[in-house]
Amino acid sequence: MVASFDFSIHLELALAELESRGVGRDNILAVPLELRPVRRAMFDTIHRSDGSSYLDIGMAAAAACSVITAAIGFKLLWGPIYWGLIGAAGGFTVGLIIELLLHRKRKKSYKRKRMSEMFVLVRCSYDMAEMIADILWKNRAFGVAVISDKRS
Repeated sequence: MVASFDFSIHLELALAELESRGVGRDNILAVPLELRPVRRAMFDTIHRSDGSSYLDIGMAAAAACSVITAAIGFKLLWGPIYWGLIGAAGGFTVGLIIELLLHRKRKKSYKRKRMSEMFVLVRCSYDMAEMIADILWKNRAFGVAVISDKRS
């Protein structure tokens, strides 16, 4: 029998109840799945997008700074076009630095809220399968499957 669970107290309760009902520890195998490492990409692509990237704040800051410096550039020596480009480059740089600092701070304080999923395999006789399935379902299993050995 195979079942999937969140790594939680319900899994522990299910395993304890299985042991109290006569299923030995040598007949139970609990396997945690590895979680995929979460990495943010510099650019979102058409095939993969997480909704945010390192460039979001940089682009917004570049747009705001280029408008402000272009308006001020009418009174300055090089004119509004050069000052608008300088403002865009400066705003993008400041926004990118802010985003990198925020990402670094989030990475330090980030603790994974969701633990990995667990698969529980239970070796049992066919007459115990229904009782074991009821225990697993009662303890919030995501799914339960019975694998029968047709060779015997």
